[in-house]
Amino acid sequence: MRLTVLGSSASYADAGRACSGHLIRSGGDAVLFDCGNGVLANLATVMDPLGLKAVLITHEHIDHFADIYALQAALRYAPAGAAPALPLYVPPGLFERMGAVLDQKGQRELAEAFLVHELEVGMDLHFGRITVHVGEGDHVDPTFTLTASDGEARIVYTSDTRLGDAALAAAIDADILLTEATLPPEYAGRAAHMTPAEAGELAARAGVHTLVLTHLWPTVDREAAAAEAGVAFKGRIIVASELDEIAPE
Repeated sequence: MRLTVLGSSASYADAGRACSGHLIRSGGDAVLFDCGNGVLANLATVMDPLGLKAVLITHEHIDHFADIYALQAALRYAPAGAAPALPLYVPPGLFERMGAVLDQKGQRELAEAFLVHELEVGMDLHFGRITVHVGEGDHVDPTFTLTASDGEARIVYTSDTRLGDAALAAAIDADILLTEATLPPEYAGRAAHMTPAEAGELAARAGVHTLVLTHLWPTVDREAAAAEAGVAFKGRIIVASELDEIAPE
């Protein structure tokens, strides 16, 4: 199983980057965790978007789902004709809110592009070789953590989160912990996000093998972020960058 970073920026993307999007692949199976602004273009550089098994959206902030509108166009106007509806897993009520910005025709087309399911804590979802476990997050209500496994490795995505029990419960013993590190140190505690130092603390407490820092505010110094996370966590640290491909060691 491997992780490909499609978007690593928080809220808005700086030059050459995109907002939240992470591709999980095992064998020929692929699922997308979040689909923020700019993600679809990066996805298309590594695979045909029509090859996705599913898309899962962790919470309702637009930097985590903005490219769903672009993806629906790619699905409905595929070269060989409209593609089958793609499974889309979203927090309760989010799909209706996505459609609220569209006219009736747009709402109908959005609904035609996706087979919509609402996420619930405790779900185990199966996409070929990949199983995704849905956990409870700690950001806005609701936010979900996603754990992908294929019998050989576990990749845990905290999505946006505070440092606390919910993130720790998801992260325990992960082969790869993909977690946000949004805030520069001077903003610690100002929002429901972590600093790089807190992400390192989480990884150390959870006993993970590899820590991948993502959802970084565009002005954060990424080299400094790695150093800050490394104060508490002594394992492998990777600062996510667009089109990085990361496998468990």
